[in-house]
Amino acid sequence: MVRVLCQDLECINWFGEDRTSLDDEPKSGRPKTSTNEENTTRVDELIKCEKRMKIREIALKLEIPKSTVHEIVHDTLGYWKISERWVPKQ
Repeated sequence: MVRVLCQDLECINWFGEDRTSLDDEPKSGRPKTSTNEENTTRVDELIKCEKRMKIREIALKLEIPKSTVHEIVHDTLGYWKISERWVPKQ
């Protein structure tokens, strides 16, 4: 009950600051640079040439972080690994 009340007060304060949307405002900080169009294209071309490569191997070959390769492969390109091969999600 106390938690819900606190959340309600936060919302009241939040909209009391002349906000009209529930969307977050842009945040400061470093922009994403690793998941750019160039790296996405490079990862996609490499997967199309060699469908059995592992994320670790792609990261080493392209010299970008494994976490970035993982994000590009799964989130941006939408690939799954089935029977040791990368295939598009359906």
